[in-house]
This record gives sequence, C-alpha cells and structure tokens, in this order.
Amino acid sequence: MTRRLSRLLPAVSAFALLGACATMEPMDDMATVAAASEAAAAQPVAAPTTVEAYSRQAALLSQLVDAIDIPYEQFTLDNGLTVVVHEDRKAPVVALSVWYDVGSKHEPAGKTGFAHLFEHLMFNGSENAPGDFFEPLQQVGATNFNGTTNADRTNYYETVPTAALDRALMLESDRMGYLLGAVTQEKLDNQIGVVQNEKRRGDNRPYGLLRYEVVENIFPRGHPYHHSTIGSMDDLSNATLDDVKQWFRDHYGPNNAVLVLAGDIDAAEARPMVEQWFGAIDRGPEVVHPDVPVPTLAANTEKVVKDQISTTRIYRMWPIPGSGSADNMTIELAAYALGGLASSRLDNALVRDQQVAVSVSSWTWSNEDAGVFIVQADVKPGTDRATVEAALDAQVANYIAGGPTAGELERSKVSIASGTISGLESTGGKAVTLAGGALYKDNPGQYAVDLQRMVAATPESVTAFLQRWLTKPRFALVYEPGERTEGGESRGGAAIPEDIGGLDAAALDYFCGASTCSDEQLAELSFQDRSQLPPVGQLTDLDFPDIERATLSNGMEVYFARRDAVPTVSVEVAFDAGFSADPRDALGTQSLMLELMEEGTTSLDSVALATVQEVLGADIGSSADGDWTTFELSALAPNLAPSLALLADYIRNPAFADSDLERVRAQQLNRIESELKNPQAMWQRAMAQVLFGEHPYAVPPSGTGDIDVVRGLSRGDLAAFHDTWLRPDNAKVFVVGDTTLAEVTAQLEGTFGSWAAPAAPLPAKNLDVAVPEARQRIVLIDRPNSPQSVLTAGRVLNVRGTDDNTALFASNEILGGSFLSRINMNLRETKGWSYGSRSFVQSAVDRLSYVVVAEIQADKTGASLLEIEKELTGYSGDNGVTAAELERTVNGNVRELPGQFETSGSVLNGLVNIVKYGRPDDYYETLAGKYEALTADTLGDLARENFSFGDLVFVIVGDADVVMPQLADLGYDVELRKASAD
Repeated sequence: MTRRLSRLLPAVSAFALLGACATMEPMDDMATVAAASEAAAAQPVAAPTTVEAYSRQAALLSQLVDAIDIPYEQFTLDNGLTVVVHEDRKAPVVALSVWYDVGSKHEPAGKTGFAHLFEHLMFNGSENAPGDFFEPLQQVGATNFNGTTNADRTNYYETVPTAALDRALMLESDRMGYLLGAVTQEKLDNQIGVVQNEKRRGDNRPYGLLRYEVVENIFPRGHPYHHSTIGSMDDLSNATLDDVKQWFRDHYGPNNAVLVLAGDIDAAEARPMVEQWFGAIDRGPEVVHPDVPVPTLAANTEKVVKDQISTTRIYRMWPIPGSGSADNMTIELAAYALGGLASSRLDNALVRDQQVAVSVSSWTWSNEDAGVFIVQADVKPGTDRATVEAALDAQVANYIAGGPTAGELERSKVSIASGTISGLESTGGKAVTLAGGALYKDNPGQYAVDLQRMVAATPESVTAFLQRWLTKPRFALVYEPGERTEGGESRGGAAIPEDIGGLDAAALDYFCGASTCSDEQLAELSFQDRSQLPPVGQLTDLDFPDIERATLSNGMEVYFARRDAVPTVSVEVAFDAGFSADPRDALGTQSLMLELMEEGTTSLDSVALATVQEVLGADIGSSADGDWTTFELSALAPNLAPSLALLADYIRNPAFADSDLERVRAQQLNRIESELKNPQAMWQRAMAQVLFGEHPYAVPPSGTGDIDVVRGLSRGDLAAFHDTWLRPDNAKVFVVGDTTLAEVTAQLEGTFGSWAAPAAPLPAKNLDVAVPEARQRIVLIDRPNSPQSVLTAGRVLNVRGTDDNTALFASNEILGGSFLSRINMNLRETKGWSYGSRSFVQSAVDRLSYVVVAEIQADKTGASLLEIEKELTGYSGDNGVTAAELERTVNGNVRELPGQFETSGSVLNGLVNIVKYGRPDDYYETLAGKYEALTADTLGDLARENFSFGDLVFVIVGDADVVMPQLADLGYDVELRKASAD
C-alpha cells in the first residue's frame, strides 16, 4: 500500500554500481548535520502552509552531502586480493562483502547463465566445509547473507557477530581457494534444476519477459549485454562438470576479487586474519574483459507483445552510457527529474492533468559499461493507446529540448542525498558501497566522487546529456493485455553475431568461446588448519535501546528510542484500525481513503504535497495490515520540525478533493485487475477468504478490495471512515532516531497536540467471528500458460498474536521457515523442482494462520503436494526434531539477536511490536533465554498441534490443463475457479 514518493533507487544504483542486492549505508562524521538538527529543534517553528514556507525551513543540500563519509583503510595481499576495512563500532557485528570480477557479460555464446549458476554452486559447500554454506552461517547467527549475480560481477555477503568473524573468513576463503573438490555432478544437476526454476519463476510473473525484450532489442547480437543473466534453458542443461570447473578456474582467483570488512573491526585487527585465511591462495588468471560499446540503434523500432496484465503499458528506451561513466550522476538526475519524483512533469501532465495514464515513471537500467534510459506509462483503462503515446512523446520531447528546471534538479539532488543518508546506516550497506567502488573504479571512495558530481550538475549539463543520447533512435515496446505471444523457455541465451557492428575482433573471438585462461589446478594449500571450523568467540548480549515514553496534552502516547548513527528520524503514527475495520460490505474503503490522502491536504494540493517532501528530503507513506493503520515518516534530523508539521497536516487535514477521487479510483481499480493477473496476489486473495470466511481477517492482504465496491465509493464514504477511525484517542506515536524525547515531544505537541477527539465514542472491531470449519480440499485457480504453479496450503491456528509464540516460530523455522528448512531443502535442494519453498506463521493480534507456499515447475505440482504431505506428516509424527536442527535453531536465533537491531528501522519495528502485542520492554533481551530453553519435545508438540497435514486447505494457481490431471488420483475434492475479484 505504501507509495514511496521518490520511486527510483536513491543513488543506490550509482553507488552500489549496478543493483547490488544489499542495503546501502554509511556515515560516521555527522557533526555538521547533527549541530544543525540541534539548532533547529531548539527553535519554535510555526506550522508552514506553503511550499515556500517549508522550503525556508529546509537544510541546505551542501550540509547533507558534506556529512556523508565512510572512512576506510585499504591493503592488497601478495596474491592480488584487494581488502578494504571500515570501522563502525555501533554494534558487535562485522559485514563481509566479497565481489568477484565476473558476470554474465563474460560468458561466451553457448555458456550463458554460467556466472549465475556458479553463484549457486558456491553455496553448496567447499572441500573443508562440505555442507550447505547456509548451515555454518546460520549456526553463528549471521544476518543479511546471500549472493547475487548481474551482468558485471558476482558478490557474496553476510553480517556476522564479531566473535564469529574468524569462521566467516575461513568459509569465504575456502570457497575461493578450495571449492572444486566439492563440486560434484549431483550438485551440478540439482542446481541446474534450481536455476531453471528461478528462470520459470521470473518468467511466470506479469512482465516477466521484459528482461529479454530489453537486452535483445537494445543490444545487438554479439554484444556482451545481449543475453540475460539467467541464461538460456539449453545452455544450462548442457553445462558439464568440466565446463563449470574451468569457469571457476578462469574467474575466481583472489586477484579478481575485492573483500570488504565493515563494522566492529579495524585494519590492524583485520590484516592478520585475512592473511591467515586468504594469503596462501594462488593468483588466478586475469579476467579478460570484453569490449562493451554503447550501441546506437539504426532507426526507431517498435514491438508489441501481449501478457496477462490489467492495462496497456508503453515503454520508450534509449541506449546510454553505463554507471561506470563519468556521466553516471547526470544520468540519474535526468531520470529523477523527468519521472522519478512524485512531483515530476510526467506525473503532473499524464496522471494529474490529462488523466490519460494511471502511472508513469522513468529510470535507468544500468550496467557498468552501457545502460538503458527507460520511460514508462500505464494507460488508463478506456483511454486510446495512441492518445497516451502522443502525450508521453510530447512530454519527453519537451524535456529533451529544454532539460529540467532548477527546481526539479534541486529536488532530485535532495532526494538522492536523503535517500543515501537513510540507506547508509547498516554495516552491510557500507560494505557494498565500498566494494562497488573498489571493483569498478579501483576507488572504494567512489561514492564521494559521485556525490560531488551530483552537486555540480546543472540544468545545462543535464540538458546536454539528454540532447546527446535521447535524440538518437529509440526502441518502443508496448505491452497489451492478452495471452502471451511467446514464452521464456527459449529465451535468455546469447546469439552468435551476424553483424558485429561496433564490436572489434577481440570481442568476436570472445563470443566465439576463445579463452586465455590457465588450465592449472588450484594449488593444494596447507598453510592453515582447515580440518575444522574456527570456534566462535565470546558473544555480546543484545542491548535493546531503552524505551522512553511521553503523553501529549490530547492523550496521544509517544514511544521513543534514541539512535544517532545517522542524522535521520523515523516516525510511525499507528491507529487501531487496519483492514479488519473495513465494512464487510465495502471492502476497499480504507485502501482508497489512504490513496486519496496522498493527493493533498486542505492547504497543499497533490503537487505541492509531493514537492514539499522532496524539498525536505522527507518521505511520508501509509500502510495497513489486519489490525493497524499506520502513517510513516522518514525525515532528516535537521528537517524534523517541518517534516512533523507536514505529517500532521497529511493525517489531520486530507483534502479528499473530488477532482482527485476519480483519478485515484481508476488507479485502484487497475491495481485490483493487476492482482487478478499476478499468481502471487491471486493465491493471497483466495487464501484469505478460504481460511477466514466472514471473519474480519478475510480480506486480501493488499486491502484493495472489491471492484464493484471501489467503483461506488463516494468522497463522503472516505471522509466518514477517516473521521471514525483516525482520531487522536485511537493513535500511538513511535519515534526512533537522532533526536531526544524532550525535543520530539515538544515538536509533536506543536503539530498534534491541538487535535481533539470527537464526541462520538471510539468504534469497536468485532474479532470474535467464527472462522470456517477446517476441511481439506483443493481450490485450483486456472491461469493458462503458466510455466510454474504456485502451490499453497493453509489453516487457522488456535493461537493469538498476543500469546508468546517464540517456540511456535522456532518450530516452523525447522519445517519451512528458513533456507535450511525441510520443505525447502526437499523441493529445492534435493528435487530441484522449485527456486524456493517456505512456510510461515502469519502474525496478527487475533487469530494466527499457518501457510505453506511453493513455486513449482508446472509438471511437478502433484508430486510436490505429496512431498509437502510427507514433510508435514513426518515432522508432526515419527520424524521429529533432530539434535542438529535444534542446535542450529537455538544457536542461530540467539547469536543473531545483536545484529537484528543494527538500524533505526529495525529498532522501530521492534518497538512497535512490543507495544502492539503487549510485550514487556525487555522482551527482545529475554529471547536468548527462551531459545536456549527449547527442547525437541517442545517443538514437536507444537508441530503436532499446529502443523498437521490433515485439515490443510490447498490453493493452487496454475495451468489447469497441466495441473488437473496430476491431481486426479490424489483423492482430494478439487474446486476449479477462474480468476475473480470476488
């Protein structure tokens, strides 16, 4: 539900360089911004009512940019491994990030998908740690651990307790230097299946084939970016053991890698540890980089495709320089100002004024060496496509000719800077930032260079970029609703060049499979004792921040925790409403109300509201779950006072303008239609109704509601819901960040304190409605031509969210709640039928539900259902919790506690949960003892009580022609449905 007003990744694409999947973060020397924050907090501020008044209270851009700093030390081992260390002692954790200079652009024709395939293989154990890589990481309490591959690089990352750093370094070094002996044909076959199901999973979603359309139409045959990172089915199926081993030898040497350590460590401590574990690994061949030119299309081209989508979508695409270019920040700013800001000219023209589109945006799809500038518009249903195309092209042409205004550019810069500051808090994000700079630019501090380039950009420099690159031929892609005209099974591979265009002979040799890599085997090392994993040292107990409280003069309760690592403040105003407050005969009322609240207040229209947030570097959003309706503010500390004033105006004084209602209504109707095409949303909508019947929780998790209801809602309906449920005596305020309770209470008093409760009594929700009696059956929702089925199962539990469910969550973790769980290891790691399968206990204040979700290749749907039956029956029967599973669960949950609350956002979530579910203030500090007291019998008893197979209801979304025959002999009642808003 929450709509973030700056919809592009805030400078992360520039700093992480090409979409690393870890959160960005930095910052240590924040004196300037902190001082400005204190000064601002000390001054009483009148509530502003205009964009100009808010602007006068905003901090200067230079203050924000000058404060961003990630100090580091760097050294290089004799074998060429680059090591970067950043010290940050705020939490007893260290983030490791290992980046290898290899991605899909290095793959020759016939071997597409190899870089990504090998990323998977490197999680399947090494010679001295032969089990799954996630096992020892989970044992030590690692958080935020995974790996990613893109066109240019492969990376692996984890954040571990400081006491476990030695073990993490041993594991990372072992898969760098001692991997090949552990790579077997069985592991290769399994991971080929997993990756192929990852490909099917992506292909199965609406717009899932877009990745192929972009690379195949922008980059010519033979270009290193012409094929997708996931690769082709044939190339993956044909990968041999010798192929993948040679791929490792050619690309994964220490001289082609960067190791970053960020957190509770310094370079003096790090160097001997890194030397010990990595120093004896031999250099590998130098990676040979292909020639990667920025292509020029010969002429404007257009392609129309069909997909299971709700409305026509229009794309315009231009080849541009990559994020490694000196123009990288100019590119980002150009995209922000055109369609990345909520106040952008595309939004204002096509969505607000002409009302011919339900959404618009512009962004860059960036690789290191070349990228794509993309503009997108979703046609308002009932509007002629040609009308929208003409309006979109006119706006783009005007932008190319005149460039951004000074105001657009300044707001784009503030949005990038504030997004960077908000993201630069966790050690993992800092590690990613430094690693990207070191790998691509040989400069870990490249982020600072990029920021200064951003500051220096002018309307003239951005206009010059636009006129140089966006006046060249472009590719137009149109998605129309309908059955897909082609699938993804045969796409993703590289085509041997017919016309090499801008590629030179070296690039041609490269694509024909030439290799200059050594055939030497990696040396057998005996420098270290790798016979056993290093022990975990003395762990630091969790110290959850103290919770401070205050009460405003109107009775609103304030809960506060101080975190000052970065100059930001997070605020959440929560109302005891949620989707369970929606009228049963008017589902979608609250969702439409929240969307309309984003369109302005009685003093600020929708453009002004968006503009003020961009000026302040603030972000206001709304969301709801089954129980609470919340409004979130992310603010820069020096701009907290005006940001709180804006939040109060947003909540207290929505305009609910009739002129905005029809536009927002059309957007919500389109979202509902989109959900009916998306397999994930389809099962969620159906499962809520199947499990809860007439209970207030029987609401689609999105809250978008029913089409007929949304069509008929009036302004009065929305205003009545607002006045009934959003009132000060039904609200709580949560604040975490770089301020004090006294400061923020004074500011809240000035913005919310005068808000008086109405005379009418508080409304009451009725959660005592009975849920349907459990009856095992299958609801099959037909989605033709689906390469995967989404196989789900659920039941309502006889427990409530206010109970202490620590042991219940731990029991589910073994069955389906973690990567190493039984369900996932069976369907993914053993069978290779799924990219990922899981189970979870859905939290709520009232009744909890248990749900299993598995995305399965279509021809294995029935067999997978039997495997889920086997796992649940065994786990709650004679195949109970093993000693190893108990040890992993206890160790992992206890040891990860200090790292779970590294950021302000995680502390805010913890604070909200304590209050929402009635926990004591020291709840999280008592969890270690609760986990350590768990026994196999306790977890087994909970499994028998809550995870039995017999009364599960199955909801399957898939191609009925493929799935129904597989279910015929299983003995279940099967109800076949078409997708419906009911």
